[in-house]
Formats: sequence, structure tokens, C-alpha cells
Amino acid sequence: MGFVRTLEQIAAGYRETADFYDAQMLFVFWETRPDIVQRLLPPPLEPAERPLAMAFVANYPRTNFGVAYLESALFLRARFQGEEGHYCLSMPVTNDIAMAGGREIYGYPKKIAEIGLTREGPAAHGWTERRGQRFFEVRARMSGELDDPAALGDLGAVFAPGMGNVVVAFNFKHFPAPEGLGFDYSPRLVREEVEFRPRSVELGQAEIVLRTAALDPWSEVEVVRVLGCAYIVSDNFMRKGKVVAETDPMAFAPYAFLKWDF
Repeated sequence: MGFVRTLEQIAAGYRETADFYDAQMLFVFWETRPDIVQRLLPPPLEPAERPLAMAFVANYPRTNFGVAYLESALFLRARFQGEEGHYCLSMPVTNDIAMAGGREIYGYPKKIAEIGLTREGPAAHGWTERRGQRFFEVRARMSGELDDPAALGDLGAVFAPGMGNVVVAFNFKHFPAPEGLGFDYSPRLVREEVEFRPRSVELGQAEIVLRTAALDPWSEVEVVRVLGCAYIVSDNFMRKGKVVAETDPMAFAPYAFLKWDF
């Protein structure tokens, strides 16, 4: 196509949603400490009713934007203006275009990493590592029973088979100023929706390992109690995002390093 594109070429590349077909995803849910959630949430986000964390490892074999890749992510349950959603602390990926798109459009804190997801019978195994450090690992057994049966409601709203279930994600979109200090503009809170249409959902029990890694500090989100896991095969649809708030640059500055190794 060359360095410069015509308006017709730009229009031909437009997608109303970013679509992921036949996605295989291993989700794990746990309860962490309220003080951890309070410390890690930037304003104007507030802690949700319960101190819940969620992580996943996913394989996306086919998309409508021509990229196949693996991804993992770490979220905290959060609230904005009375609505609960998931604040993304980290989202490693295996593809540079997936990294650039997620960071530049939606504000997802993406970095390039090595990611694995395997499934053998009832056993599932996912892991993520960067710079030689494997900082996240989950081993799951899809037994049909959760670690905490009472957590079924936490999972069911998202992973009901055959239904279109919408998950709200919160991210902050911000860029360093070229002058070397501060931001290009006041950091913007982006609300974005992902619709899951699962074809299969299996519940199970999980062992979560969060290893200390200075550049990927997932271990800060302490596992107090594992709630359970879900292995889904699904078509997913990322809807358009929307800027819903701006935050004070000085207040946000301590939280502005999720995308960087410095």
C-alpha cells in the first residue's frame, strides 16, 4: 500500500468492531486485599464492592484485522460513577500490531511477551513471561466445580453459553509529552465494551502462581482466596471505546508506568 494511503483505502480498512473468532481463553478469578485495590486504582476509579481480581491467557487464532496472536491480562474490579467494570493493570501480547492497536486506540497497557496456553483433557495450563522471567502461571482442572461454589455468580454474568455477554473495561489513555516532562494532554479514562459469545464454557479449580518480577509486578495483586476458573471457546467483539473522564496529570503521574519498563 505504500507509506501514504488514499481515502478509499482508509475507508476499506474500517471495522465497526474488532472481532476475534474461535478464541480459546483460560480465565482465573481470585479475591485480593482491599488495601491493594485502593492503592492500585487511579482516580477517578473507585474500588468495587468486593476486592476481586481476574486474569486470563488467550489464544486468538483468527481476527477480522488480520492478526493471530496470544494475549494475557490482569484486571482489578473497579467502579466509575456507580458502574462496575474491570481496570486493566497489564496486558502482554505476542504481536507488535496487537500491542500498538490496543495501546494507541484504547489505552490498554500492552507489552510484548512470551505466552503459552495448552489444553490436555481436563487439564489447562497458561503462562506469561518477559525478559526471561515467568511471572504468571495458572494450572487448572476443568472439573465443573469452582474453588468457591459461591463465586458462580461472579462468573455466570460473563460466561453464560450461547448468550451475548458484555464486559466493561476501563483504561487510561495517555502519552508522554515530547518536551520530556508531563503528558501531551490530561490523561483520559476510556470506557470500552467487549462482547463475549461463548460456544462452550467449562468451570474448574485453579492454582495461581504470581512470581516476583520488577518489570511485571503481577505479584502485587496478592491471592487471598482463589474463586475458580473458566475455560471458554468464544467469538469476541471489541466495541468502540469512549472517553468518559479526564484526570489531573499530577494525581495520575504515579500510575502512568504500566506500559513501560522504566
